[in-house]
Amino acid sequence: MKVLAAMSGGVDSSVAAARAVEAGHEVVGVHLALSRAGGTLRQGSRGCCTIEDAMDARRVADALGIPFYVWDFSERFKLDVVDDFIAEYAQGRTPNPCLRCNEKIKFAALLDKALDLGFDAVVTGHYAEVVDREDGERELHRSSEEAKDQSYVLGVLTADQLAHCWFPLGATPSKELIRAEARERGFVTANKPDSYDICFIPDGDTRAWLGEHIPLRPGAIVDRDGEVLGEHRGASSYTVGQRKGLNLSRPADDGRPRFVLGTDPETNTVTVGPKEALAIGEIAGQRFSWAGARPDELEFRCDVQIRAHADPQPGTCRIRTADRATRPDATEPGIEISVRVDEPLIGVATGQSAVIYVGTRVMGQFTIDIATSQLDLRELALAAGGAR
Repeated sequence: MKVLAAMSGGVDSSVAAARAVEAGHEVVGVHLALSRAGGTLRQGSRGCCTIEDAMDARRVADALGIPFYVWDFSERFKLDVVDDFIAEYAQGRTPNPCLRCNEKIKFAALLDKALDLGFDAVVTGHYAEVVDREDGERELHRSSEEAKDQSYVLGVLTADQLAHCWFPLGATPSKELIRAEARERGFVTANKPDSYDICFIPDGDTRAWLGEHIPLRPGAIVDRDGEVLGEHRGASSYTVGQRKGLNLSRPADDGRPRFVLGTDPETNTVTVGPKEALAIGEIAGQRFSWAGARPDELEFRCDVQIRAHADPQPGTCRIRTADRATRPDATEPGIEISVRVDEPLIGVATGQSAVIYVGTRVMGQFTIDIATSQLDLRELALAAGGAR
């Protein structure tokens, strides 16, 4: 099999490429240049895809004796990931750029180019497993190492993309075994720290970075009834669940603290409320995809995960007719995916990605458009009961 190994310059992708070579495949290594600033340098464990990472990836490819190339995807990355990140925040949403990068860059632009060049598959160092079923369908599953499992950020993969993906590290029980293997192979990446945070914000100060890209407009801070309680300096500076720095003109009637519940760019308001309103009972969205075959049932039990390192929460997934206007970018006009959880989700923001699991299998994902608090669900239930 002819495979393209995506080599980030880290230890995981190094070992993944090595395992592909050992398996007897024809392997070519490629590093993606994603930054438009060619001299970008790595800052410890922050950032990735820097000039040092490209050099480390080349050293590993040389050690493996495989061809190596650097492909410039910086323009595509800026348009599909960075600009999307800014646009989502400007609309009061909180996107996940790692999912968007996997969706638009690593398993769309990169995979498309690989297939055009005659490769059979793309190999990456992600911790997840692809399982072949007897009927020929492929399924995406969690890695055997839960602490390192990366199936959440792969939840955007489609059936067509899974047909050409290979994750050689998925069954490895620990990251330390990967590092030990890299040391045995003499890779320069063996002890390299993992990258974290957003790669195009290497200093980790997302709020300051957004302030340079989204104009701040003062506006009203309101409660759930719309009463003005204070003024904010710019809605994009506030995050769901934030308690400090609100500078409200008066305390709540019950004396308890208030928290940011959401932002509305159309009215330029920040809504605050009691901590109980942060407990979300149901999430729903109209932009979704299925990781493999579409579910046969319109309603099924599942687990849902809303952040890469969050604990999955049990609930009921429904594929239903939307009771609100169809988004212009909806996957299927008039259709949305919802999950009502057994126990509340905390700190949910629109724009986040909700990945749906059945057991270890990734069923699919959707972008959260609506997050309904348990307080609102109770009020709706009471209203429905009174109407009867």
